[in-house]
Amino acid sequence: MTLTDTHTHLYYLYGTPELDSQMQRCFDNDVRHLLLPNVDSASIPKVLGTAATYPDSCYPMMGLHPCDVKADYPSQLATIEKTIAANNIYGIGEIGIDLHWDKTTLSLQQEAFRIQTGWAKELGLPVSIHCRDAFDELFQLLEEIQDGRLTGVLHCFTGNHEQAQRTVALGLHLGIGGVVTYKNAGLDAVVAALSLDHIVLETDAPYLAPVPHRGKKNESSYLLYIAQKIADLHGVTLDTVAATTTENAKRVFGI
Repeated sequence: MTLTDTHTHLYYLYGTPELDSQMQRCFDNDVRHLLLPNVDSASIPKVLGTAATYPDSCYPMMGLHPCDVKADYPSQLATIEKTIAANNIYGIGEIGIDLHWDKTTLSLQQEAFRIQTGWAKELGLPVSIHCRDAFDELFQLLEEIQDGRLTGVLHCFTGNHEQAQRTVALGLHLGIGGVVTYKNAGLDAVVAALSLDHIVLETDAPYLAPVPHRGKKNESSYLLYIAQKIADLHGVTLDTVAATTTENAKRVFGI
C-alpha cells in the first residue's frame, strides 16, 4: 500500500532530528510520497533542503501563500520565480485567497494569484490552492483564469456539496484532510457523495490533525487516519482509497 500526502509543511522541521523521526513514521504508515508547498521566500531553503534529503519521497512546490501577500509581494514573487527556473518543481503553491485574517489585501492577493496561475499554465504545472473565507472570490477568479490549462488541487477543502461540484467542474481535485474526521464539521457527508476519482489526500501538517490526534500537532504519518475515514465513508478498503488517491496524485503532480 502507498499513501500520498499532497500537502504537508513537514519541511518546517528541516535541520532538526525530528524531520528524520517523522519521515520514518511516514514510512511505517506507508506514506511514501509527500508534496511540499512553499509559503514565502524565506521557506524556500527548507523546502528544497527537505526534498534533497529525501529525493525519492519529497517533492517541492513553489508559491507565495496568500497570507504572505503584502506590499512587497512583487519582490517575493521575483525570488520565487527565479527559484522555479533553477529547480525541478512539481507544482505552484501554496497560492490562493485568504480573507480570514486580513481583507484589506484582497486586491494584492488576486493579482498574486493571477501571476502565479499564469506561471502554472505556461510551465504545465498544477497549482495547490488555499482558500479560507473566500469561496466566492476564488471561484470568480478561477472562472476568469480557467482556459482548460489550469490543473491542480483545492487544498484543505471544507466546503459544501455545491462548492465541491463547482471545484470539480473547474477541472480541479479536492484535497481532503483531517477535517473529514471531525464529528460536527459536515465534511464527511460531502466526501461520502464524491467520487474517489476527484479526491487526493493531505494532512496540511503541522495543522489540522485528524482524530484521534485532534488538537495536537499534525504530521504526515497521520494520513493513515484520513484514508481510513474515507474508506469507511465509501464502504471500500483502505487499499482501494490508497491506490485511487495515489494514482490521482501521480496524475496531477507528475510524481
